[in-house]
Amino acid sequence: MLLPALLHLAIQAAFQGGEEILRIYETDFKVETKSDNTPVTAADKASGKAIAAVLSLSAIPVISEEETVPPFEERHAFERVWIVDPLDGTKEYVKRNGEFAVNVALVENNRPIIGIIYAPILKSLYFAAKGFGSYKITEAELKQIQNASLDDLMKTAIRLPTEQLPAVYTVIASRSHLSREINEHVGNLKRLYGEVNMLNIGSSIKQCWVAEGKAHEYARYGLTMEWDTAAGQCILEEAGSQLIDLVTGMAMVYNKEDLRNNYFIARKG
Repeated sequence: MLLPALLHLAIQAAFQGGEEILRIYETDFKVETKSDNTPVTAADKASGKAIAAVLSLSAIPVISEEETVPPFEERHAFERVWIVDPLDGTKEYVKRNGEFAVNVALVENNRPIIGIIYAPILKSLYFAAKGFGSYKITEAELKQIQNASLDDLMKTAIRLPTEQLPAVYTVIASRSHLSREINEHVGNLKRLYGEVNMLNIGSSIKQCWVAEGKAHEYARYGLTMEWDTAAGQCILEEAGSQLIDLVTGMAMVYNKEDLRNNYFIARKG
C-alpha cells in the first residue's frame, strides 16, 4: 500500500479505536493494574482489538501497548511497523476528564512516517504523514470520517500550526506526571525568559498542542514508551517542530531493542 492509503487506513483505525473507548466511557468499567503498576481498562483492550483489525489490512506488523511485543530478534528485521497505544492517558480516562487519546504511528526504518492522535472527548483528530504536512480535524468533520475519502478529509482539515506562539514563553507539562526535573527545567527557563506560563494536560495531546503553536515546548523527564511518542513525533515534525531525545541530542528513533524512551523535549523549530 502507498503512503496515502496507509494514512487513510490509520485514520480509520484510530477512529474505530476511539469509538470503542466512547462506548465504554460512561459505563461502570473496572480498572485493573498491570505488572508495571499502570492501570488498564476494558476500553484499552477493546480499542486495541478494533485498531488491530483495521491495521491488519495493511499486512504490516504491529507493536501495541496492550499486546505481547515480538522479541527484538524478530522486530529488528521489520522495515515498517505500526506502533500503537490504544488508550494513551488511561489515568485521565479513569478520572473521566477527557484528556486521553488514541495513538497510531507507522515507523519506517526507525523513523515515524505516519502519525494519528485522536482525542474522542475533545473531538479533535490530528494526523500527519511524511511530506504531507500535519492537520487537525475538529468536531463537525469528525462525523464524516467513516465514509470520507482521504481527499475529502484533506479538504476540510486545518493545517498545523494553527496559532502564533504566545508572547510569554509557554511550557506544557503533564497532568499526572510532574517531577522535580521538570520544576528545575522551568526554573532554568524563567532565568532565560523571565516570565514563563505553564499549561497542563494529559496524554499525547501535549505534543499536538506544541505542533499547533499553543506552546513553545513540552519537556518530559520520566518514563515513556515508544507508543507514547511515535505518532506525536510525526505530527510535530510535519508541523515544523521537533521531538528531541535528550540523551542523543537527535530525533527520537523507534523499534529499538528497549522500547523505553529517553527523556525528551518537543519544541517549535
